Amino acid sequence: MAHGGSEESLGSRLAGLLDGRKGGLLGGRRILEEENAELKAQLAALGPGDIAALSRERDALRAAVNRERDQLRAELVELRAERDCLSAKVVETSETAMLQEVGIYRYAHPLDSAVAYKAQLATLNDAIRGTAKSRAAVQGSTNWQVNGSAKEGARMVTDFSKLMLRAYNNEADNLVRSLKPYAVERAIERLDRTKATISKLGRTMSIEVTEYYHQLRTHELRLTADFRAKEAEEKEREREARARLRDEEQARREFEREQARLERERAHYANALAALRQGTGDSSKIDELQAKLAEVTGELEAVEARAANHRAGYVYVISNVGAFGPDTVKIGLTRRLVPQDRVRELGDASVPFTFDTHALIFSEDAVALEATLHRALESRRVNRVNLRREFFRATPAEVRDILGELEGNALLSYVDEPVALEWHQSQNEARAQAAA
Repeated sequence: MAHGGSEESLGSRLAGLLDGRKGGLLGGRRILEEENAELKAQLAALGPGDIAALSRERDALRAAVNRERDQLRAELVELRAERDCLSAKVVETSETAMLQEVGIYRYAHPLDSAVAYKAQLATLNDAIRGTAKSRAAVQGSTNWQVNGSAKEGARMVTDFSKLMLRAYNNEADNLVRSLKPYAVERAIERLDRTKATISKLGRTMSIEVTEYYHQLRTHELRLTADFRAKEAEEKEREREARARLRDEEQARREFEREQARLERERAHYANALAALRQGTGDSSKIDELQAKLAEVTGELEAVEARAANHRAGYVYVISNVGAFGPDTVKIGLTRRLVPQDRVRELGDASVPFTFDTHALIFSEDAVALEATLHRALESRRVNRVNLRREFFRATPAEVRDILGELEGNALLSYVDEPVALEWHQSQNEARAQAAA
């Protein structure tokens, strides 16, 4: 009652103040004095016990507020720490997913070959089947009754457990069948949600997939992702190996054809020289034929030496402005007798424009020269995972400067600016169509 009276007096006081202001400063002061006297009278009416009780209540309320405030502050600290931890996990997962989507796959269980992964998957599948057969994959209530019968209750729990496990396994099997290595984290999250849903639906009979079985199926997803990534990696390696073998085979056939041609030419000059010596014996003609025979013999020996030296060949520096931009070059090697043939093959239908050749450098050890250039541009690799992709973020002029610093490699000619004829023509056509 005392509180109610105080509130009413306070309201009257405010109203009086407003009215007093209308009458001037003296009127407002008079009202305040009257209200002050009234409040003092009400306070005097309260006994010492009431005042002490109010003080204790006030102190108790203050203590409760302080405790609540301290608890909220502690919870806030915990929530912030949990948020930071979750944010770090989200960032790491997002980064991993992004890298895996662009082909930079991180193996959860690194093994040497797809065969090794397949063997581990077979062992894991045996463990999964064994766990399901031993009824350790799902668990449920052991005291459930139907119409007062524990036996009927146990049968119902078993039936529902089998149904729930079948639903879980169907989802897990679908995830395994359609799994892409870069999407493994999303697949695991989906399997986690499936487990949670089954636990929610089976809550009445305490039916849920066991954590052990769930971890087995999760491990299966990760191992399957590793297996498929390794399998794709090996297929890519085999494809590139076949391409190298085709180039080697083409070079071998070219050497054989060139050797056969030079052998025929040498035989022709040798026969002509022999006939000339037996006939007129024209010394000037004999000297000319001897020079030709020596020249052809030298060419033949050079071809035979190149065919025998598997490290000899041409290192090429090429670019494709229309496909990769103005600051990207490809540096590779070929053993072909006509290296430009290999460059033309690289500019097939897989790229929109043909490659421009900046340099073709013959070397007795082209393998070492190529490796030296790759090391010099290692930090500029476009693909840092698959090192067989020989593209680098560098201008042709920068590669020329590196070649100029290497000893024993005379750079006879080098083209800094790519012609890129088809690309320039395409750009002109596009501008003309846009202006029309």
